[in-house]
Amino acid sequence: MLELGLKVLVAYLLGSIVGALAIGQLRGVDIRTMGSGNAGGTNALRTQGLGFAAGTVVIDIGKGWVAAGWLRVLAIPVVAADPVLGRDWLAVCCAAAAVAGHVGPLWHEFRGGKGGATLAGVLLALAPLLLAIAAGAWLLVVMLGGFVALGTVAAAVSVPIAVVAIAPESVPMLSLGVAVAALVAWAHRGNLARIRAGTEPHAEKLWLLRPRKAP
Repeated sequence: MLELGLKVLVAYLLGSIVGALAIGQLRGVDIRTMGSGNAGGTNALRTQGLGFAAGTVVIDIGKGWVAAGWLRVLAIPVVAADPVLGRDWLAVCCAAAAVAGHVGPLWHEFRGGKGGATLAGVLLALAPLLLAIAAGAWLLVVMLGGFVALGTVAAAVSVPIAVVAIAPESVPMLSLGVAVAALVAWAHRGNLARIRAGTEPHAEKLWLLRPRKAP
């Protein structure tokens, strides 16, 4: 259990390095006070530009990939590998901790992003097919409805559904899918409320069904 506890803690602390906030500190800005108030790639793009947003996404995806794909095989000095602990369970626990760290980062007053990019990094490491399915769900929802937040929630929810359809015997991945879908949906609760109220902005460039402007 010592190995599990230490690696989950490291994954959470790694997840707490939020790309938009880390880069923002170098620029002297806090994008949580701008635009939608979200410390994620979409708000970074809207308020700070492409370069800032690209750096944000690379960091947030990268930490998910490292937490899920690398920590499980990392040898910790003076801490022996737990022979009882399955490596698949260790991987998904670290993955969930990284997403939780992004949403509630220790380094940033527990006010982070919404978890979408970090979830993408986790899936890239553990199950690229699930990442492709989630990306397809995201794109479909954004193109039809125009809401990036709704697309991200749909992408997260598609993960456990896909696991049930493709590999129902994989209890660790199903558990991870359910946990991160719930966490991502909770993190987007404000966006979902604004969608219901009609005040959430649309992604105009991706929204295929947007009303056409009169000539």
